[in-house]
Amino acid sequence: MAQLVERLQLAGKRLAVERNGDIVPRSTYAQTWLADGDQLEIVQAIGGG
Repeated sequence: MAQLVERLQLAGKRLAVERNGDIVPRSTYAQTWLADGDQLEIVQAIGGG
């Protein structure tokens, strides 16, 4: 997961990542492996007002 976030140039940004319906805590990105068929949703928080 950590490599994907880096590859998408999202490292260091405020994100929520869901894998197969479960939220993936940022602290576990490095230990979270992706497999064929995994469904991901990545949401980036954008501030404004």
